[in-house]
Amino acid sequence: MSKALRIAALQYCAGADATTTLTQIEPMIARAAKVGADLIALPEAASFLAPSRASLADLAENEADSPSLHHFSQIARHSGAWLLIGSLLIRRSEDGQLVNRSYLVAPDGKIGPHYDKIHMFDANVGDGRHYAESKNFLAGGKMVVANCGAASIGLSICYDVRFPALYRDLASAGAAILSVPSAFTYDSGRAHWHVLLRARAIENGCFVIAPAQCGTHADGRRTYGHALIINPWGEIMAEAETDDDVADPGANDDVIFADIDFAAVQRARRAIPSLSNTRPYEV
Repeated sequence: MSKALRIAALQYCAGADATTTLTQIEPMIARAAKVGADLIALPEAASFLAPSRASLADLAENEADSPSLHHFSQIARHSGAWLLIGSLLIRRSEDGQLVNRSYLVAPDGKIGPHYDKIHMFDANVGDGRHYAESKNFLAGGKMVVANCGAASIGLSICYDVRFPALYRDLASAGAAILSVPSAFTYDSGRAHWHVLLRARAIENGCFVIAPAQCGTHADGRRTYGHALIINPWGEIMAEAETDDDVADPGANDDVIFADIDFAAVQRARRAIPSLSNTRPYEV
């Protein structure tokens, strides 16, 4: 495993279509590359958040010829960095079903491993909206650990963070970094965002990268922001500037950075060896 990796995580308010969003975030990705980021991480719904369920069906791209995926491949090649696309709302090639899919793109632009969000956000968090992700997307069913150079990243998306067994399995499978790209709702974010992410880092002795959507989107939902990079001891290394009193799109756009030393993973796991101390039990 490499000794250190410079990570950048983006925070922004995705537009109602891919063209709008890609124009918005290209300068942010360029900024991250300019300061030497080895890995640039984007949030869930990286290319757009649709104004309605009907428009989602129209705007979702076919994976086989996705303009957004191709564009991100070109961006990775131009930047010379690994690019973690938090997720694209996309039609998978084999059957055209909609999935919420995360991709890791190599610095040469090659599309690497992908992960389909396992846990569908079917919830009512008290913000006047009922979220029913399972009505739009096919749930994934496979855990994914991807190699980013010599580093191993456990892939997840947003609501997955509430299911700690997934992260224990990712860490046990060799992940030193856990990615949690998100479009976290504002109300639940205020209550749970920081504590959930810090807990996943502490429980597993892993770095956590959580790029985030922030602001009020075309469909009326408001996302929380506060993109984070957390070390294996649960300490926040970087947090995006977020004015919770401002919900305007783009007002809280930010890029955060951290240089992560993988020796910290081994130090945390030696200090509190919860991975190796796990014991079977009856239920």
